[in-house]
Amino acid sequence: MRALYLEGGQIHLRTDYPTPEPPPGEALVRVLKAGICNTDLELLRGYLDFRGVPGHEFVGRVVRCDDDPAWVGRRVVGEINAACGTCETCRAGRPTHCPNRTTLGIAGRDGAFADYLTLPIVNLHAVPDEVSDDEAVFVEPLAAALEITDQAHIRPTDRVIVIGDGKLGLLCAQVLALTGCDLLVIGRHQEKLDLLARRGIPVALEGEGPFGQADVVVEVTGHPGGFQTARKLVRPRGRLVLKSTYHGLLETNMTMVVVDEVTLQGSRCGPFAPALRLLRQRLVDVAPLIQARYPLTEGRAAFEWAATKGTLKVLIEVEGTETEEETR
Repeated sequence: MRALYLEGGQIHLRTDYPTPEPPPGEALVRVLKAGICNTDLELLRGYLDFRGVPGHEFVGRVVRCDDDPAWVGRRVVGEINAACGTCETCRAGRPTHCPNRTTLGIAGRDGAFADYLTLPIVNLHAVPDEVSDDEAVFVEPLAAALEITDQAHIRPTDRVIVIGDGKLGLLCAQVLALTGCDLLVIGRHQEKLDLLARRGIPVALEGEGPFGQADVVVEVTGHPGGFQTARKLVRPRGRLVLKSTYHGLLETNMTMVVVDEVTLQGSRCGPFAPALRLLRQRLVDVAPLIQARYPLTEGRAAFEWAATKGTLKVLIEVEGTETEEETR
């Protein structure tokens, strides 16, 4: 099959990559579309020393599922963490933190920038007819945004600030707006913030936030400096939610985190079912986030465009891409 292969900080197209053979309990999925996210770009920069096929935001169609043939032909998205199901962590109901897990396109498992991928059947979610392929690609990052509200209750009286106007930041803002909280989104790019402003979500450029007053600050910048900004915005005994993953170390004054009794909350993958429901009910709008499309055969150019400062979502069209034209 065709696949985009990442090794040594370089990504290139392979046309002779072995088509995966689904083991017992897994399905073979023909990828239709996949999205490039910040984690993919960090993998390219050396995050986790990944080597293989990246990509974890996708929509596809099941073409083989020996253990449950009813899945064949269904359009699906998939949770990215494949847990062992037998360890103490899995038995305790924490499969996304299974120490034996593989993660689609990130750790120990080839991902979605290829003609085919495999995932456990239990990871699959059928896509409703009302949700387009373009929208379905956003289920994984939208689920990650929903993890914020799944981890802790956001009250309507809370003052909440989202820092970051990238792809995930814009999704987090739309999810948090549904809670009725006193929300503000801070970013560097007015044109991106305008996407939220048109939905009635208050926005501000970097440097304009109310320092030391937020009950909850969500850091989604993808840059270490975002933590420092978030730290200045959160009030004593407030909560700082960390959504960014980036290659490298973070330096900060942890003494003042202790003195101010700030709660640090890591937040990663989230629930797919409510993400699909929000898309089906048109409560979240993802179409304006798509800025470019590339065929799989032009994957290197797609990554270069995605890495350009200020770019939102770049989609890679996998099925039928021989006739697709690049759009920007």
